[in-house]
Amino acid sequence: MRTSTDRLPGLTLTNLFLDVPLDHANDGAGTIEVFARVVTGEGGEDKPYLVFLQGGPGHEAPRPSLGPDNPPWLRRALQDYQVVMLDQRGTGRSTPFGPASDLAGSEATAEYLTHFRADEIVNDCEAVREALGARTWTILGQSFGGFTALHYLSVRPESLAGAVITGGLSAVQHPIEDVYAATWQIMVGKSEQYYRWFPGDRERIRQLTGLAAAGEIVLPNGDAVSPDRLRTLGHKLGAQGGAEQLHYLLELDHRSPAFAHDLAAALPFGARNPLYAVFHESSYADGVRTRWAADRTMPDAVREDPTLLAGEHLHRSLFAEASELNGWAEAADLLAEHPWPQLYFPEKLAEADVPVAAAVYARDAYVPLEYSLETAAMLPDCRTWVTSEYEHNGLRMGSGVLDHLLGLLSGRRWL
Repeated sequence: MRTSTDRLPGLTLTNLFLDVPLDHANDGAGTIEVFARVVTGEGGEDKPYLVFLQGGPGHEAPRPSLGPDNPPWLRRALQDYQVVMLDQRGTGRSTPFGPASDLAGSEATAEYLTHFRADEIVNDCEAVREALGARTWTILGQSFGGFTALHYLSVRPESLAGAVITGGLSAVQHPIEDVYAATWQIMVGKSEQYYRWFPGDRERIRQLTGLAAAGEIVLPNGDAVSPDRLRTLGHKLGAQGGAEQLHYLLELDHRSPAFAHDLAAALPFGARNPLYAVFHESSYADGVRTRWAADRTMPDAVREDPTLLAGEHLHRSLFAEASELNGWAEAADLLAEHPWPQLYFPEKLAEADVPVAAAVYARDAYVPLEYSLETAAMLPDCRTWVTSEYEHNGLRMGSGVLDHLLGLLSGRRWL
């Protein structure tokens, strides 16, 4: 393990670099490096650890600061904990996935990426926990990080003092088709709500779809945006403030540089974090092949109406049209046919004697309410907070969500 220390106003940052097996079940598969940053507030050196599991998949942890607070919940967390910010394998300062990793072909790339799911992230967490000398710690999982926390509860509950999950109680033992079918219906509802707020934008989306079909919507890198890719702007509707951001984008002239650049920034699957696109559907795969499930489950009503928008619904054709992603097209196809192992074990979850506090967002675009409540019922001590006050990004809206959940976890706040 290598370590270094940085100091910021009010914070001490301890940087950890650990060599871990690519495949924890096979030491002969080689190693990668995993980076974690321990964030300690003033006088907090003896506080227990809270490890943050980032959403995604394929995104690194936030880069911490106070004044302004980043992430917005950090100051509240530091009242009770030292916070471990893990750059999940393949992201940030951990061994990156991307052009820097020449894996000599799509089959090698796909095989390499089979080791980047929640199961191996949990194994990396255990290596970090042991390196810190902590017998147990608490986990905070946002979105995909919540999926990872759920696997943690399935396989290593004895390492956990508690678990806080925000928008991340995934479906357990449901076909991936059921999950995507549910999220499509949620997005139909969110699209209709959006047009009630901004009625003129329905025609604007229809107009832009026609221009996209004619190849006239072009990003700054020269890529023409297809109607399918344009539809994914709907992912903005899954976050607080996203509807307004989408509306202000649509106000711009599509021929302007401002529109082209803002559109590129607004599209969900880009090349800065290629894992997010290449690997995304695997996060819902609890013992199944994905086989481009979002494409296959798109309702006919959505397919026929371009004004009904998509959320995190990855379309296979993205890899053909996005020049910065098409190098991973074959690997993505291979991963779509990979028989992903089971992630969640109901019998193990039922035995996980760990207090869990979970925010379940009533209108979550990505993690359907009914499946979250079903999963919560499998856990012996899951204290759920069902709320329509926040969207999927509620944790990022300040300290309120984390404060509420830490109150539930500690017993300071009752259901």
